[in-house]
Amino acid sequence: MFVIRNARVMTCDPARGGLGLIDHGALAIADGKIAWVGADAERPAATRELDAGGRLVTPGLVDCHTHAIFAGDRAHEFALRAAGAGYLEIAAAGGGIAATLGPTRAASDAELGALLDARLAAALAGGTTAIEVKSGYALTVEGELRLLRVIGSARERAPRVVGTLLAHLVPPERLADRDAFVAELCDVLIPDVARAALATSVDVYCDQGAFTLAESRRIWTAARAAGLAIRGHVGQFADLGAAEVLGELGGLSADHVEQLSDAGIAALARAGTVAVMLPGACIQLRLPVPPIGKLRAAGVPLAVATDLNPGSSYTANLPLQMWLATTHFGMTVEEAWLGVTRHAARALALDAGVLIAGARADVAVWRCDEPGYVAYHYGENHLGELYVAGV
Repeated sequence: MFVIRNARVMTCDPARGGLGLIDHGALAIADGKIAWVGADAERPAATRELDAGGRLVTPGLVDCHTHAIFAGDRAHEFALRAAGAGYLEIAAAGGGIAATLGPTRAASDAELGALLDARLAAALAGGTTAIEVKSGYALTVEGELRLLRVIGSARERAPRVVGTLLAHLVPPERLADRDAFVAELCDVLIPDVARAALATSVDVYCDQGAFTLAESRRIWTAARAAGLAIRGHVGQFADLGAAEVLGELGGLSADHVEQLSDAGIAALARAGTVAVMLPGACIQLRLPVPPIGKLRAAGVPLAVATDLNPGSSYTANLPLQMWLATTHFGMTVEEAWLGVTRHAARALALDAGVLIAGARADVAVWRCDEPGYVAYHYGENHLGELYVAGV
């Protein structure tokens, strides 16, 4: 029995309310799971022990939205945006997502795997013990299956990696027959992914310049018919009504949501769908802040993720997103922490993000005792020890 004692334990246990903090707390780990959590004075006997010295102990972080598998970069686009060019303007000129297709399609499996491994290692070094990785930079049936297979192979070398099939957009070479492309996604790619268990959910980018609402509904419906969960890039640039459809269909998450109507918020609240905040991309693209106050008032769970991608948020640093969420988005420290733990896990339907008996022992020990410190002292790595399944 491994015991972490003399700690300020943030359980994120909904039964305890708020962050579920236990001052002068302890937790016990056995067989890779949390065996016990409670007051330090009542801790069980240990065969191995860590005295946390009053430091903060939390669940390992959960990054519920990344595009971590890609080749190449788009630094020149960053310079264009810094000079005033808009994201959609750059995309219309051949940049954006389409600019990443060539390097990604040309990279070998080994090259893509090495790039992905490096990004997963950077996330782990900052306390992330569970991470979602989307496909979406091949945009052919075989290409997307290949990306998902490489993502799957990373599970053998990294902590918890959750693969997601992303319907990103219609590739330039298929614009003339986009209906046939959508049919391929629905009738070939999604069933193949489900049969091979390459992903747990299907994400659709429903927005200006991507998939229409009708196309998105068609793809989401096919995903559900194949037994896969559904998620969506929603309202980053324009509100097409995707939140209402995701709520109707029982989506796990609606991500971005800078543009979101009251009807969309109500639909998410009714369905219990998580709204995923992606402040790095929002701020870099100079977009309006999502309607945090309205989402909060409606009781919509809020998650926070990196959106790690080559175009608008090139970082695996989840604590940095907590700083942006609290300072730029107006989220509370409690909301930010739940956003990278319990609520992020909910967005993935993953048993993670809490320190309760029976949960997997993904545990972070920080070099501080205040929850707010990790976001407050931004740009520094405050992680002390990290345990993945108790090791």
